[in-house]
Amino acid sequence: MFLAAALVVFAAGTIFIFSGLPSLEELENPEPQLASKVFTEDGELLGQYFIENRIETDIDSLPKHLIEALIATEDRKFYSHWGVDIPRFVQAMVKNVFTFSREGASTITQQLSKNLYSLKVRNESTFDTGVRKIREWVTAIQIEKQFTKKEILEMYLNVSYFGRSAYGIETAARVYFDKRAADLTLPESAVLIALLKSSVAYDPLRRPENSMRRRNLVMHNMLVTDKLSMQSYEELKKTPIELATEKIGKTQSDAPHFMEYVRQQLTALSEKYGYDLYREGLNIYTTLDYRMQKIANKAAFDHIKEYQELFNKNWNWDRHQSLLISFVDRAIKNSFQYKTAVSQDEKASVYNRLKYNTQFIDSVKKIESTVEVGFVVIDPTNGHIKAMVGGANQDFGRGLNHVTGIKRQPGSSFKPFVYATAIDNGYYPAYTLLDQKFNYNGWSPDNAGNEYGGFMTLRRALANSVNVIAGRMTISEIAPPSQVVKYAHRMGIKSELEAYPSIALGTSSVSPLEMTSAFGTLAYNGVHVEPISVIRIEDKNGILIAEFMPEYTEAISQQTATIMQDMMSDVVNYGTGSGVRRFFHRPAAGKTGTTQNFSDAWFVGYTPQLAAGVWVGFDDHRVKFTNWYGQGAKAALPIWAKFMEQVYQKIDMPLKYFELADGVKSVTFCKETMDLGDPRVATEFCPNTVTDIVNVKHIPPKCELHTGRGTIVPEDKRGDSGW
Repeated sequence: MFLAAALVVFAAGTIFIFSGLPSLEELENPEPQLASKVFTEDGELLGQYFIENRIETDIDSLPKHLIEALIATEDRKFYSHWGVDIPRFVQAMVKNVFTFSREGASTITQQLSKNLYSLKVRNESTFDTGVRKIREWVTAIQIEKQFTKKEILEMYLNVSYFGRSAYGIETAARVYFDKRAADLTLPESAVLIALLKSSVAYDPLRRPENSMRRRNLVMHNMLVTDKLSMQSYEELKKTPIELATEKIGKTQSDAPHFMEYVRQQLTALSEKYGYDLYREGLNIYTTLDYRMQKIANKAAFDHIKEYQELFNKNWNWDRHQSLLISFVDRAIKNSFQYKTAVSQDEKASVYNRLKYNTQFIDSVKKIESTVEVGFVVIDPTNGHIKAMVGGANQDFGRGLNHVTGIKRQPGSSFKPFVYATAIDNGYYPAYTLLDQKFNYNGWSPDNAGNEYGGFMTLRRALANSVNVIAGRMTISEIAPPSQVVKYAHRMGIKSELEAYPSIALGTSSVSPLEMTSAFGTLAYNGVHVEPISVIRIEDKNGILIAEFMPEYTEAISQQTATIMQDMMSDVVNYGTGSGVRRFFHRPAAGKTGTTQNFSDAWFVGYTPQLAAGVWVGFDDHRVKFTNWYGQGAKAALPIWAKFMEQVYQKIDMPLKYFELADGVKSVTFCKETMDLGDPRVATEFCPNTVTDIVNVKHIPPKCELHTGRGTIVPEDKRGDSGW
């Protein structure tokens, strides 16, 4: 009876122990969680998506001294045991019992079994520890049967934890020393092997003395096992530990908002392509140019820092008390303390406490008055996003992306869509409209500074951002609002646009990415290419999972696009965007934009090779710049110009010019007919002429005012309410 009971207990215990072991399939195909790596177009590692930050490496690429340091320190009999070192285990047990110390006896294979199959649990009891040790033994023996010693070492180094979210030797080498594991020196290798005992106790940044002591012990172990000479040991133990301190603890990449933008896109595609972004070690190749991104960061952050100081000097919260009260109210109700309060009395208590808390109010002031930026750069020929700065603070990469996540009124930066519509409808840069106020069904736009004049060419009106001229186009057949909406959408605007005459002044909200993409259509001679952030996705072995190609659409005619290039070049050379020429002197075109009361500042522009858009403003549009320094030409343009200056200088981009399309030619106009609002091609008798370009399909008739046969009084259009 007793024997039967004992057998039952033994059987139950055996079943219990073996039930927690990995299956044969798991043993044969261990699958550690691998970080997916994100690369820039020029091959730089931009960042990773992971649950465990791990990059696999091949043992053949690792330095010999790294392997020797590992074996000398963790398991000297590695090549002779069969997964468990019984003599070492007995020795450790005796020492622990008689000296009341703790000495480990786990072999490398046992440690691998624990790391690979998660055999250890939190808050283990003595019984749990005993059971786990038995399971580790059994699993280690099975691993030794299944894999070679070389394969075991490779797996061990790939799954071990080295602290600071670094799983695997390759990731550890990059985190601590900013180099590949293959390039580790012997002392550096010893620092990392030292971390295997305790990544906290021997952290080289926080506990450098402990790290140095343990590192030297690792090298001493190599000396004892004849892997290092006494002379080398004495020299190497004096070597200081030189860490890549700027890399350690850095959780953000140089393009955190781009990384988050890519993550969102990859997550949306994961079901279609059947991958796990966080576990399968994908290689993701993006469109980002690392050189351009760093230049974009500097241009944006230097300018925003300066502008924040300027804004702080001009903004006075005492004049905006009602606004501050609403911000504080919103912040309190969004706070963790308020949301987790159970009863209404608790909520009221939290509310009243925070409402008068000076520190809390100051934090609200700082957040709400932060000058924000959205800056994106696109290659218009293929839609590749080359750089993205999504906010003023890189530490909050998962915060609001001011390139893709906001929609704001673009102001006058929207006018090129109105002008492109007009040009495509047969009008031309030398066409003139009356620069005088009008009233159209109660809508009466004003010019900046309330300055008006006579007839003005479309070219000059665009260069100087004349509101009345843009308005006259949308209240007539020149550029009807519904047609402007159609053209803007074809060119790349995705947002819903309101087809009212006021669209001429950019009253419908759009994102900076949309605006930049649509301006890229003008840069690429009328062809629109959808923005692309990912070029291809490969699995960990380099096998292609998905590839993404540009999508090309002819949005407007080549003739219209190149005429717009020519007109918008005048914005930069002579008009509201002439501030560009303080920094950048290559061919460029663009448009400034400023919304009412300086809430939003824009500059969107392009060269033959790049399109870039800048928005500067605040998360809440009720906070705004207080005077002229909130204009697009002041608040946004310098970021664009300084970026272009540095990009063309440092990357050595070739010099290219805008070229007129076939079918666009220069025509000489009679100045007098232009001044009367009815431009005509000049004859040999016209005393004053102006030369400009025109689509050959839409050349106006010849001047009848100067024919050599007397003077003809032309029709005067100044009384036409539609003009």
